Amino acid sequence: MTASTGLKRLGFILLAVLAAGAGVLMTAGLLISADSVRDQAMAEIRAVTGLNPILRGQASVSLFPSGTVSFADVVLGDANRPALTAEKLTARLRFFPLLIGRVEIADVALVRPNIAIDLDGNGQSNWSGLIDALARSQKPAQRTRAFAEMRIDNGTIVVRDPAHKVDETVRNVDLSLAWPSISKSFGATGRFVWHDEQVNASMTLADFPAAITGNRSGLKLRLAGAPMKAAFEGSISVQPTLKIEGTVAADAVSLRNALIWTGQQPLPGGGFGRFAIKAQTNVVGGNIGLSGVNVELDGNTAEGVLTFATDGRKTLQGTLASDTLDLSPYVSTVRLLTSNQREWSSGRITLDGLSGIDLDLRLSAANVTMSNAKIGRTAIGANLRGGHLVVTIGEAQAYGGLIQGSLALAIFESGIDVKSQLQFTDVDLESCLGQLFGLKRLEGKGNISLAVEGTGDSVLAVTRTLSGTAGLNGLNGAVAGLNVEQLLRRLERRPLSGGGEFRSGKTPYDRITVALKIVKGTVMVEDMKVEGAAVRLALAGSASIPERELDLKGSAALVPAARGGTAPFELPFIVQGSWDDPIMLPDPEALIRRSGAAAPLLNAVRERSARDAVRSAIERLTGGAPAGVALPAAEQAPAQKP
Repeated sequence: MTASTGLKRLGFILLAVLAAGAGVLMTAGLLISADSVRDQAMAEIRAVTGLNPILRGQASVSLFPSGTVSFADVVLGDANRPALTAEKLTARLRFFPLLIGRVEIADVALVRPNIAIDLDGNGQSNWSGLIDALARSQKPAQRTRAFAEMRIDNGTIVVRDPAHKVDETVRNVDLSLAWPSISKSFGATGRFVWHDEQVNASMTLADFPAAITGNRSGLKLRLAGAPMKAAFEGSISVQPTLKIEGTVAADAVSLRNALIWTGQQPLPGGGFGRFAIKAQTNVVGGNIGLSGVNVELDGNTAEGVLTFATDGRKTLQGTLASDTLDLSPYVSTVRLLTSNQREWSSGRITLDGLSGIDLDLRLSAANVTMSNAKIGRTAIGANLRGGHLVVTIGEAQAYGGLIQGSLALAIFESGIDVKSQLQFTDVDLESCLGQLFGLKRLEGKGNISLAVEGTGDSVLAVTRTLSGTAGLNGLNGAVAGLNVEQLLRRLERRPLSGGGEFRSGKTPYDRITVALKIVKGTVMVEDMKVEGAAVRLALAGSASIPERELDLKGSAALVPAARGGTAPFELPFIVQGSWDDPIMLPDPEALIRRSGAAAPLLNAVRERSARDAVRSAIERLTGGAPAGVALPAAEQAPAQKP
């Protein structure tokens, strides 16, 4: 017998078997009534699930070519508060038991079901009674008859919890439920759409009977969508209270977008991009504890512990430590100055994302980068309560020195309230003042104290209300862009030679002291002295913070005197204009007085004898009265008669 002949015979045998089976099935269809099949199928569904569906529509039975029973308009639960409604429930029957006249369900499909989960303030829901019935059905005797699979096709899940202001809808739910039969495990795989994003999901309960009664069961959960991926492996129980233990891992391309997707308010500022976290999780009631946290955000990594409370207001607490921390992404959108760096920003300050959560976070890092600033060992604390943020700097090694203090922001409908108390110890004045205030003309090391507060909806508005005090003490530095010694020595020799271009070079100092009082955006200089080996300066006056302009008067003196026994050359001056590029003008009257040749000219406008001396000198040189100089009436020539 050839191989082809064998295959033909095998084919004939299979066809004969199928034909016989079809015949038997058609015969069974004639012998078994549709009502009997429908009743047996519904009885098995009730026995396996413990649930008693209400059938409000027509039922249909088909035994060929495959056995199915369909029930239209099915309801679970109270008719006035249904837990589930479905357009159709279809049970597919097993083939071989049907050949001998026995109805056994292979799987069940719910077509376009609407699953409603309504929670009340006591922790009960419209599913409580159904879950109790389902738990009673999960006995070994019943599990031996259980169908293996239940499907949800194009379903909708609605979760409502008025006490916690939750009203969420999950659409396009397609799930395959591996129903416990001989084993105790339960599995679900499929997909759904939440907030317009599709999420692939899988879940496994190691002990389904224990889980639905609230006892401890192993749990594996995987969620994967475009905004975020998350996984959990551990255990869960809900009696006497919710308790979850295990390992959680999550990552997102953008934490900002992931939070917006979950319904949170957008976070202020920049950053909050690439995110990943892995930690040991312990959930008790509404408190989520994360230990052994390894978190990554915008390329920064940190380790520590976190606690998240969901009872009442959402609260995040924790301690994190990092080797290197780059804060540049978060301050990149903060604009104190306009693009030309000459005016304060008038853009509205928005911190809306801080009002939805409370925060108590402590952070330490060995190195911190913030824009162009390089900061060493840093320890800060951030406390956020009801939209009021307080950042406490316990220690920050920055600008070659140490920073300590606090910064408080309070959010109001009309803007923000800012309070700052900062101490800068032994810092590099040029880099510190340049990056914080745009002042880049003071070199050296020193201490800065700042205690100010203001209110407004923009940086410019805050500067207009700013009040407080500020002080500075510096040693062994220089005032850049101004050579006072060179100017004074030139004017000492030739007072009327003109100042020339003196806005270059430097004025070294041994000590500088500044004491300022700020009222409504105006700075009053209470004390400002610059003392050096060659010159000494003292200033007084005021400055406008909103306009960034100076209006100061002062005096500069050479130290020591140029010639022994003479008073040091001292020159009054004024400083006006923008504090980015101020103009220094010497007092012209003092220069004229300094010039011996020009002193009579200054006195000419004050004394008659000096005016006469000037007129006589001019007459001798010109041979007559100069034009524009009137002679005394007694000296005028008599008028000629016509």
